[in-house]
This record gives sequence, structure tokens and C-alpha cells, in this order.
Amino acid sequence: MHFYATVALSAFLLFLVQPLIAKQILPWFGGSSAVWTTCMLFFQAALLLGYAYSDASPRALGPRRQPIVHIVIALVCLLVLPILAPTGLKPSGGEEPITRILLLLAVTIGLPYFLLSTTSPLIQSYFARLHPGRDPYRLFALSNAASLIALVSYPVWIEPFIGVKLQAYGWSILFAVFVLLLSTLAWRVSRTETPAAILQAIDESDATPLNAITQWRWIGLSAVGSMLLLAVSNHITQNVASVPLLWILPLTLYLLTFILTFDGKGWYKRSTYVGPFFIMVAGMCFLLVDKTYQFDLIIQTSVFCVGLFVVCMVCHGELVLAKPAPSQLTRFYLLVSVGGALGALLVSVAAPLLFPTYLETAVALLLAAILFVPIATAAHPFLQWIAVALAIGVVGTGAYYVKLEHDNSLEVSRNFYGVMKIKAYDEPASENRLVRMVHGAILHGEQYVHEKWRKEPTTYYTPSSGFGRAVNAQRGDAPRTMPGIRIGMIGLGVGTVAAYCRDVDTCRVYEINAEVERLARKHFSYLADSPTKVDIIIGDARLSLEREAANQYNVLAVDAFSGDSIPMHLITDEAVRSFMTHVSKNGILAYHVSNRFLKLPPVLAEIAAKENLVGVVVEDPSQKDNVLHSSSTWVLLARNVEALKAIGEAGTTLERTPGAPLWTDDFNNLMSVVKWQH
Repeated sequence: MHFYATVALSAFLLFLVQPLIAKQILPWFGGSSAVWTTCMLFFQAALLLGYAYSDASPRALGPRRQPIVHIVIALVCLLVLPILAPTGLKPSGGEEPITRILLLLAVTIGLPYFLLSTTSPLIQSYFARLHPGRDPYRLFALSNAASLIALVSYPVWIEPFIGVKLQAYGWSILFAVFVLLLSTLAWRVSRTETPAAILQAIDESDATPLNAITQWRWIGLSAVGSMLLLAVSNHITQNVASVPLLWILPLTLYLLTFILTFDGKGWYKRSTYVGPFFIMVAGMCFLLVDKTYQFDLIIQTSVFCVGLFVVCMVCHGELVLAKPAPSQLTRFYLLVSVGGALGALLVSVAAPLLFPTYLETAVALLLAAILFVPIATAAHPFLQWIAVALAIGVVGTGAYYVKLEHDNSLEVSRNFYGVMKIKAYDEPASENRLVRMVHGAILHGEQYVHEKWRKEPTTYYTPSSGFGRAVNAQRGDAPRTMPGIRIGMIGLGVGTVAAYCRDVDTCRVYEINAEVERLARKHFSYLADSPTKVDIIIGDARLSLEREAANQYNVLAVDAFSGDSIPMHLITDEAVRSFMTHVSKNGILAYHVSNRFLKLPPVLAEIAAKENLVGVVVEDPSQKDNVLHSSSTWVLLARNVEALKAIGEAGTTLERTPGAPLWTDDFNNLMSVVKWQH
């Protein structure tokens, strides 16, 4: 029972810390989903180090000294508790984010995460030593089951009720309990005589090297599963819909395949999965290039998640069929973790550098199809050529996908924050020539380039929008000879805000992604056409504003939510309080809250009540006879009713919703504002 409790608690903590620490540092890097992908890279790398230690230390230290050394390491880990990210490592603005994130994670959870990552293989080796003849691999299934419980528990039972700091303290207490369990178990192992048969098996395993092809196959099967996990997560959240916490579903299915295949009850059979593998890989390829269902969340999520499950069942099932004797157990897990880290490295680091768009999904499917050729051949010889044809089809899919991504594109650019595409429609000389900036499935702005329209604000910034009404309300009937107003904007897009700036106005924009500024200046003329200089500050808006003196903006607009994905640190009580210090006495703080999946006005209503602010909601529906116009929802906040009086009947009172929570930097819960029907 001691073995099972230690393994289960270790795995639970290992996966619970992942969303916990990611949520702590997410606001410091603009709330981008790429933060999670980078965190996954760290987790896989730390897991690899833990497995390498588990493989090497028993041989280097011997069966008695190794447990003692492990106890010392466990006690040292207690010195870094609690796991709270140090504010001294907050980015100041323009740093390269991946290195800073990895450094933050290493300092905050590096040692505890390393210790936890050693537990599953090391405890299984202890188990095999104390209980020869019993199957230790079922402990791996238990480990993954506990990981799955942690993953599901966080968004359902932990995040909705417990603040981030309390989560960190609670996790740290449980980690101390784990250290106690581990230390007592390791001490027990160090005091137990190892049976001669086990020592002989260890000696023989050292003397007989593993087959190189077998080891590379372990790495390949593990890498494909890891790569497809992250690629599918990216595809769904970036190209279909940035639904909050959507990454949980793929990761849950990924863990489930480990649980089923390593359970030892024969859940995986080649003959059962050959057909589904062909069907699901072909289905995922079809959806990559089909435009009919491009933004259909249900179809895309269903096919890609079921496909991920089937491919991972094959990959992990084949790992189980090829698993070695218990004497080679730690080496097996080491190479499996090498594959996992390699897959994460390819998606997190290599893909953004090598591919201008999200091509890693097709690459992962191609690698899966190649590895499947010998598997299909083993199931039935005639399936070999069908498997080869499938691999060739995936290559064609990837090539066609790249072509589609570049259709109508003036430029496709990719960096840490995602893929940005500049799309052009109609002929260059046409009055209807339209240029758009698109981020995944999200429109970041557009401009009609003809002289007739190019200076007109479009999409969510037309005069009838909440932003347009806020600016015009601040200007009132003042003549041009009067001093101009100060406009601040969080989120640049294509620079549409510049269409509102007169020569007497002051305009400043805060943008976290320097690539957005480059594309806005290169392909759009709003910034160049502005009669006043538009200052652009690169870096996280909230951190930038915290370093500035009060700006006294007449209108400060927040539109940095990347469509349906929101950086929550911009919509908390502390954020609003900070922003209001930069808003003039009778000024307006404007939030763009158009969202297909989240209902954000109740969040702002609670914050407004807490900060003694008044607010209105401006719903601006689409207009079929106005090509410049897109539907939008804005929430306008001010210190007094007079500041919003000019909005008139266009705005409805911002109403509080019974039971709505107050979002703070320490506590915020996306699940509470999800539109379950939309």
C-alpha cells in the first residue's frame, strides 16, 4: 500500500503543479497560449532529467546508497517551498519570452518537479526489487490515473474556489507529505536485502546492451504521441476557437491512453486499432485542408481529439508490447521520456522557427503514418501498401495545407505569439480592395485601401461602436482650436485607433507583440495617415503602465484579448484599479468584450461595484449595408455618470449578476463565465 500511495500522490502533484504554476506566470507574458506550450516543454525536459537520474543512480550508487541519497535530495527540495513565482523575475518589456519562462519555472518548481518526475520509474524499480515476480508496470497505470484526476480536478474543484496563492501553499503542504512518504519508503528499501536473483538480473542487464532499433522505436513512438498532443492542442485553440481550457481535453485523452495500455488488461490489440488508425488519420488530414468545417468547433474538436486518442493508443500500445523485463525498466522509461521531450521540443521551439504556419500537425501525422507501416504489416501483409499510401497522402495534405494558408496572403509570419496572416481581397486598383490581419481564427483588423475608405475606422471601431462613442463623447462640441484629447489603447491590431487621432490629440498604444507593429506599418496605412504621431510601447500593457506616471487619458481602451482567448490579468480588480489611475477625472475606460464563448460584462460589473465605478454596455450589431462595420460589444467604465451621459440610449446600464465572482490577480475562474450555449 505504501508503494501505491507514494506513486499516486507523486503523480497527482506532478500534474496539479502544471496548471497551477502556468496560471501564476501567464499574466506576465500577455496571457498567450504559447506560454502553456513552453511550460509543457519545461515539464517534458524536467521529466527527462528525472528519468535519467532514475536510470543511472541505482547503478552508480548501488541498492543501499541510492535510497539514502534520494532521501537527502527530497529533504533539500523542502527548502524551495512554497512554490510562488518570484516577482523579481517579471519581464520588463521586450525580452525573449521562452528563455525567461524556462528560467522562471526552473527557479520556482525546478527541484520539486525533478523529484516528482523520478518517482514513478524509481518506485517501480524499488517494487521490483522487493517483490520479484510481480508486475511493476501497473504502477505506471496508477501514476497516470492519478495524473488524470489532478488534471480534471484543477478546473472543476480547485480553480473555481481557491486563489492562486492558497493553491500554492496547499500544494506545498501536500508535497511535504509526499516527501515524508517517499523518505520512509526509501529508508525501508535501503534496509532491505536485495534478493540475489534481482542483483543477477541487474548485472546481466548492464552486461547485455539493448537492441538499438528497439530503443529508437521506443523514442519514436513516444515522440509521435507527445508531438501530436501539442500539435492538436495548437490546432484547436489557434485555428478553430480559443475556448478557455480546451487544452485539457487533448491532454486528458493522452493520459488515458497511457492508463489503458499500461494497465495490463489487454486494452490494446493491433487488429482492433488498425482500421480506426487509417480512418482517423485520413479524417484529420481532410479537416486540415477543408474550409467547410474550418471553424466548426464540435466537428474539429471531435475528429482531432478522437484521432489523437486512436494514434496515441497505437503508439503507447506498441510501447507496452515492446516493454523490456523489469531489470531494464528505468532505461525503458528514460527513452520514453526522451521521446516525449523531443516531441515537445519540435512543437514548442523547432516548429515556430522552421514553419511559417501550423504545419506541425501534418508533420506529426506523417511521422505517425511512417511508424505505422511496420505495425500494419505485422497485423496483415496486404496492409503494408495501404499504410505507405496513407503516409504519401499525409505528405500531400501538408503541401496543400501550406498552399491554402498562403492563398490571398500578402505575408504569413510566425513567432511566440502565434501565426499572423495578412490577407488581401479583390484587385489592387479596385475600390473594394480589402486587407486583413488574421491571427489564427481571429480577425485583428482590416482596411479598405482605396482613397475613398482608407482613413475610415472599420470593424469594432466604427463611430457607432462603444469605442467610437467614448471618443466622441470626450470631444463633445469642442472646436478644433481647443486642446486635444489623450487616447490610450491596449492592443494595436492594424492601428485602427489612429483613424480617431487629430493633430491636436495625443495617442499611445501598448502592444506585446512587436511583429504586430511591423505588419501594421508595412501593410496598413492607419499609422502613417495619422496627423499626429502614434507612440507604440512594446511589452505587456499592464507592466508598462505600472512603470509610467499617470497619463490622464480621456479614453483608455483595452482590446488585447486575441479574440476569444483573454489574458485574464487585464480584467481583474487590480488591473482596473491600475488602469483608472491613468484615466482623467471625467475620462472613460473602455473594454472590448466581444466573445463567442465568454460572457465578460458580469466580471466588469463586479469590479465596477468594488471600485465605485459606473458602467454601460454598448452593443453594436452588424449592419448589412455597411461593409466597414462589424458587430461588437464594449463595456465603458467611468468615475461618474456625467462622463457617460453623452453615450445616451446606445448604452445600457452595466448590471451585476447574482453569484458572479470578483476577479482578482489571485482569484479568477474562466469556467464561471463560459457561455454554455451560444
